[in-house]
Amino acid sequence: MKKILLSAFVIALIISCSTSKQIERAVNSGNYDQAISNAINKLRTNKNKKRKAEYVVMLQEAYFKANKRDADEIDYLKQDDNPENYIKIYDLYVNLNNRQQRIKPLLPLYVNDKEVTFKTKNYNSAMVASKDMASLHMYNNARAIIDDSSTSKLDYRFAYDQLNTIEELNPNFRDVRELINVAHQNGIDFVLVEMINDTEKVIPKRLEDDLLNFSTYGINNLWTIYHNNTDDKVTYDYKMLLNLRQINVSPEQVKERQIIKERQIADGKKLLLDDRGNQVKDSLGNAIEIDNLKTVRCEFYEFSQFKAVQITGNVEYYNLNTKQLADAFPITSEFIFEHIYANAQGDRRALDTNLLPFLELRAVPFPTEEQMIYDSGEDLKLQLKNIINSYSLN
Repeated sequence: MKKILLSAFVIALIISCSTSKQIERAVNSGNYDQAISNAINKLRTNKNKKRKAEYVVMLQEAYFKANKRDADEIDYLKQDDNPENYIKIYDLYVNLNNRQQRIKPLLPLYVNDKEVTFKTKNYNSAMVASKDMASLHMYNNARAIIDDSSTSKLDYRFAYDQLNTIEELNPNFRDVRELINVAHQNGIDFVLVEMINDTEKVIPKRLEDDLLNFSTYGINNLWTIYHNNTDDKVTYDYKMLLNLRQINVSPEQVKERQIIKERQIADGKKLLLDDRGNQVKDSLGNAIEIDNLKTVRCEFYEFSQFKAVQITGNVEYYNLNTKQLADAFPITSEFIFEHIYANAQGDRRALDTNLLPFLELRAVPFPTEEQMIYDSGEDLKLQLKNIINSYSLN
């Protein structure tokens, strides 16, 4: 029992020393908030124990240095007098406030029965003031972008980000929510999608509908919307052509192969004889019987039905503003029909078990060319989706 208690004490001491070193390293490297987190975790229980005093001292040091660093940074940013700094100043005030809120539940803290000082301050007014200045600055920037008739889509997107930052920071500030919708609508790229069939074969109507049904792709994102039908109210920025150039369909094939299998199987019992032809008996005088092995043979005839279709083409992006080809990607899809069945002559016990299921099958009708072209559509849709997701219009 004493050994167990001693081991537990040693382990606890090692862990305690390790934590102290971690906090010390964090403070020395300027990672004050990490040091504060580690110290707080150690002081959540038994905070007034003498062995916890070192954590109190390190917590005070990290707290003081972190606050001084943030306060100095605020003073510098204010002197710089750059409106772009307002959001940074607000974030620093939030850091100061959050830091002291984390400390407060532990207070008061003592070292050698003497209370350790942790200065706190009311930052509410400073946070509100800096938040309003930051919001107003970003608002004016976004408003100027939206009101400029020459604004590009990328600029509208920047304004959208600024306005959303305001909404998170200062909900319902002025007419921000209305302007968010304006910036979004003007920042969207609209893409008109068309399919061209240059294959000299008939593309099933349902395949064309499936390929152009972009609602099933889940690819419309915040800044790109695809239409497969022209909307007269929309000015399109890009055209995406799904150009199917060639469809190759193989002839229907049936391949045959013969497999001959032989195997020894037990066919009843027979008496065990010695080299002289005499019966072999056990210790009780009973005749010994053994399996009567018999060689069986079976001819296995396998038939493979095969037919394949391959579709090749390009996905082409055209910039409708410049009337130029922006990019092109090759696509190739293949669908294979294969069916195997078999029959056998002879003793089926000679066959491997993996061959037996084919004996239950029979020949099936080959799929039509139209069906195979349609069946290749799932692979085409996957390739098309991957191209769209990986391609950036801007």
